[in-house]
Amino acid sequence: MNERPDQDVMTNPRADRVRKVARLAGRSSRQREGLFLAEGPQPAREALRAHLGLLESPPWTPGRVVDAVYVSTGLAERHPDLAGLVGDAVRAGVPVRQTSDEVLTAMGDAVTGQDILAVCRVPESSVEAVLGRLPDQPRLAAVLCRVQDPGNAGTILRAADAAGADVVVFTAGSVDLFNPKVVRSTAGSLFHLPVVTGAELSAATGVLSGRGVQVLAADGYGTVVLDRPPSGLLQRPTAWLFGNEAQGLSADELSLASERVAVPLYGRAESLNVATAATVCLYASAMAQQGARH
Repeated sequence: MNERPDQDVMTNPRADRVRKVARLAGRSSRQREGLFLAEGPQPAREALRAHLGLLESPPWTPGRVVDAVYVSTGLAERHPDLAGLVGDAVRAGVPVRQTSDEVLTAMGDAVTGQDILAVCRVPESSVEAVLGRLPDQPRLAAVLCRVQDPGNAGTILRAADAAGADVVVFTAGSVDLFNPKVVRSTAGSLFHLPVVTGAELSAATGVLSGRGVQVLAADGYGTVVLDRPPSGLLQRPTAWLFGNEAQGLSADELSLASERVAVPLYGRAESLNVATAATVCLYASAMAQQGARH
């Protein structure tokens, strides 16, 4: 990254631009501006890689991801690899400004400044559009039904990314995916696979079913047990439904699934956190599908 002269360093935490960026921590501002914050080295790194077209089979449109970048004066010393990406972004026409640590903290949502903050564009997408862009039949999807905790949502998205899922769908009533806490908790996975927000569940499952994807519900009271599934069940293209932390999946949500699948509990725990259960289910499908290919 080319160093900028001292007079270009933003030092006033009460400046209008600082306040405008900081307002993106609020949902109404994100919806109005169509922008969100990717705060910290890992989310910002993956946002920049997506913008620069450095991801294999990029799910986000290269050149349309990052709107602006703000970096601390110490970024190059603490994160030289990231500073190189920022330099590439400058050459690609992305506005980049250096700031004092105080300004970067005022802009962001985290308690302390994270050395870099990328202002990113909210993608416009739908289940139909995402599936239409896939080169092959979708094999694995995660559908979050009214999941409301930012940490759970981010963890499920990371697990879906690691398991090789084709898409993650957030239904209406779920936490806002572009909430800064959710973005941070995804650790950059947000930019690795297509995401759909505000989906209507029956419509989304209808589209998936129309593409030959079975719908399974993760349900602690399910009659199918994950470690003893019917032959071939987990090898099939699958969309998993994961329910609300306190209430689980409603009767209407469960009715959309062809099977209700329980994760077995071998110890004394009463139940599993939804993010943990989702990780187990997604990996069970991913491993079964990988095994069927070899």
